[in-house]
Amino acid sequence: MELRNKVAIVTGGGTGIGKATSMALAQRGAIVVVNYSRSQAEAEETVRGIHEEGGQALAIRADVSRDEEVRAMVRTSIQQFGTVDLLVNNASITRHIAMEDLESATEDVWDELFDVNVKGMFYCARAVAPFMKKNRSGAIVNLGSIAGQTGLGSSLPYAVSKAAIHGLTKSLARVLAPDIRVNCIVPGAVATRWWAGREAQMSLLAPHLPLRRISTPEDIAAMICAALEQEAMTGQILTVDSGQTL
Repeated sequence: MELRNKVAIVTGGGTGIGKATSMALAQRGAIVVVNYSRSQAEAEETVRGIHEEGGQALAIRADVSRDEEVRAMVRTSIQQFGTVDLLVNNASITRHIAMEDLESATEDVWDELFDVNVKGMFYCARAVAPFMKKNRSGAIVNLGSIAGQTGLGSSLPYAVSKAAIHGLTKSLARVLAPDIRVNCIVPGAVATRWWAGREAQMSLLAPHLPLRRISTPEDIAAMICAALEQEAMTGQILTVDSGQTL
């Protein structure tokens, strides 16, 4: 798929992997809707950066865990740009809880993580699907995590939520075919603000990876764009982790 002039929604598009993806899509000629929930300043800065490079972008606030806000975001995107061709389900949250601390994995924690990480991705996919089907063309990329493959991560509920995203990807790929492709990019450790305060831990990890480097947001963004472009692929879970799971 040629990305030029395609309209792309990137959830959590103002920071980290989302920002890198928004910029990468704009550099490929896409029109980018930079979604944010709390990071308004960062989203608007991302939009300015795209404008400065001659691209088109718009920041729209929506909490992806709220279906009515997601639908409103999609309606605004349609009003502004006429359609939606691409969706990058990037927005995610975590809670840092020791894996063995089962008592701290409370109902509130489970609900919070699943509302954003799983239900939020479903809400976004459901909201854009009618417009993509009308165009008989569309592509969705969900952001998973190696935590969903290994069972290890920042918390047990987070790892389970990411495993659910991998399953959601396969289910959506089946029900939205043949018009809409749905794939999942699975990062390992990525140098984003999630690692703030744990830089020493990251520096210790890097030498033990086969490629001896921590992935950058730009690494993941490049793979997201490749998955959006590849018209012969759907339902795939693609790992980008410098060999971490290996």
